[in-house]
Amino acid sequence: QVQLVESGGGLVQAGGSLRLSCAASGRTFSSYTMGWFRQAPGKEREFVAAIAWIGSITYYADSVKGRFSISRDNAKNTVYLQMNSLKPEDTAVYYCGGRTPRSSEYDYWGQGTQVTVSS
Repeated sequence: QVQLVESGGGLVQAGGSLRLSCAASGRTFSSYTMGWFRQAPGKEREFVAAIAWIGSITYYADSVKGRFSISRDNAKNTVYLQMNSLKPEDTAVYYCGGRTPRSSEYDYWGQGTQVTVSS
């Protein structure tokens, strides 16, 4: 069983930055693909970014490319989401997810952290 705990959310002005962290328990973290998703009020959860167990392979939603950066530290069992040039439309609850190597869906989820960007 893997537990994921997000932190780093908060209130920031448009144009500002935040760094989210997701700490994972479990010895097999390094083999998981890790992702960040977000859900705004009244909207479905959407993909933001993901990073393969090989940290050099990353994926981003078009809406965040060039502004957000995902990274991982397998020694610390932690994945990060650096968010720059934040916009009001980035306001959402951000969730961390973990996907095992043979799974096509995310198997584990954190509780979420609120990010609010004021205009």
